[in-house]
Amino acid sequence: MRKITADYIFPISQAPIKNGVVVVDENGVIIQIGERQDFNKSELENHKGIITPGFINTHCHLELSHMKGKVNTGTSLIPFISNVVKFRAVSQKVIDKAIESGDREMFKEGIVAVGDISNQTDTVPQKQKSEIKYYTFVEMFDFLQNDWAEDTYKQYKAVYDVQADGNGNKKSMVPHAPYSVSKNLFKKLAAANANGSTVSLHNQETPDENLFFQKKKGAFLDFYKNFDINIDTFQPTGKNSIDYAMEYMNPNCKTILVHNTITTKADIEKAHAWNKQCYWATCPNANLYIENRLPNYQYFLDTNAKVTIGTDSLTSNWQLSIVEEMKTIAKYQSYIPLETLLKWATLNGAEALGYEAELGSLEVGKKPGLVLLNMGRNLTFKTSTKAKRLV
Repeated sequence: MRKITADYIFPISQAPIKNGVVVVDENGVIIQIGERQDFNKSELENHKGIITPGFINTHCHLELSHMKGKVNTGTSLIPFISNVVKFRAVSQKVIDKAIESGDREMFKEGIVAVGDISNQTDTVPQKQKSEIKYYTFVEMFDFLQNDWAEDTYKQYKAVYDVQADGNGNKKSMVPHAPYSVSKNLFKKLAAANANGSTVSLHNQETPDENLFFQKKKGAFLDFYKNFDINIDTFQPTGKNSIDYAMEYMNPNCKTILVHNTITTKADIEKAHAWNKQCYWATCPNANLYIENRLPNYQYFLDTNAKVTIGTDSLTSNWQLSIVEEMKTIAKYQSYIPLETLLKWATLNGAEALGYEAELGSLEVGKKPGLVLLNMGRNLTFKTSTKAKRLV
C-alpha cells in the first residue's frame, strides 16, 4: 500500500480535502481516503501541491502527431484544413514514431483516457499496447454528397473494424462535422451505433460554418470549389449548423460536441432539449492556434453544461497536455473556479467516454490514477504549473 498526501486532495466527487490522504494498493486501486491526522506520519508520502484524478482528453487526433509545427497559426479553420491535407502524407516510419511519442507524452502528462479521432489505421498498434484507455472515433465525411454516402461508409467501416477494442478500449463510427456530412451519411451513422454509446462531432468552430447553413455564403463556398466538389444541390437551412446535425444524429447516444467556439447560449439550450447526454469538449489552445478565439465559457456555466477538455492534435497545438489547456482557460477567463476546471478535466470526460466506473474521481474502489499539480498562491495556476504522475 501507498499512503499519499498533499496540501489538498481534490476527489472531484466531493469537496477538496485539506491535508488529505489517498491510500492505494499495489495496482493503483483506491482503498481509503482520509486526512493526515488519521495516519502515522512516518507512513505517508508527502507532496506539496494538489492531487487530482488522472485527466481525460476527450478530443485528440493522435494519428496527426507527425504534423507538429507544420501548419501556420492564426489562419482560420478553412486554410488550416487545406494545409492538413497538404502535409498529411509522409513515410509510415515517421508517422509511427510520432504516434508513439504522442501517446507517451499524454501518459506522462497524467492523461488516463483519450477520445481519439481516427480516419486511418495508423494508431492501432500503439493503442493495443498503451497504458492509456482509448475510445476511438472513426470519423467519416462525404462532403455533403448524398450519393457518396454508401461508398464512404464502406470505406471507413473497414477502418473501424480493425480498431483496438476490448481491454478498456472502445470504438464508434462518427460524423466529422455538419458542413462535411450528407443527410444520407448522417442517417447511416445514427443507425450504426448502439444507444448509450458515445459519438463525437466537430461543432461551430468558425463563423463561416453557421453562415454556410444560414445563407449558403462565406468561405466554405471557396473551400468546396478548391476541392472541385459540386454543392449546387445543397440548400441553406436558415438555421445554425448544429440544428442540421441534431436533425439526423441519434439523441440516445452520448454526444460530444467539439470546439463550440461560436456556440451560443441558445444553441446549448436547444442541444440539451434534444439530448440530455450532451457533452461539450473545449480545446482552447487549438482554438487559439487556428482561429485566435475562445468560446464564451459563461454560456456553458449558465446552462449547467457538462464541459470536457481536449487537446486536439499536434497539428493545431504545441503539446498534448490537459494541464496546459486548463492554464489557458484560467488565463483568459479566470472567473471559472478551479474545482469546475478540474471536473471538466476529469469526471465529466470520464462520463462522456463511459469510463466513470473506474476513472474521473477519487473514490474507494476506483483506479483513476493520481496526478500532482504544483499550484500558486490561493490554488491558482502558475506559468510553471506542471503535472507529475504519482500513480
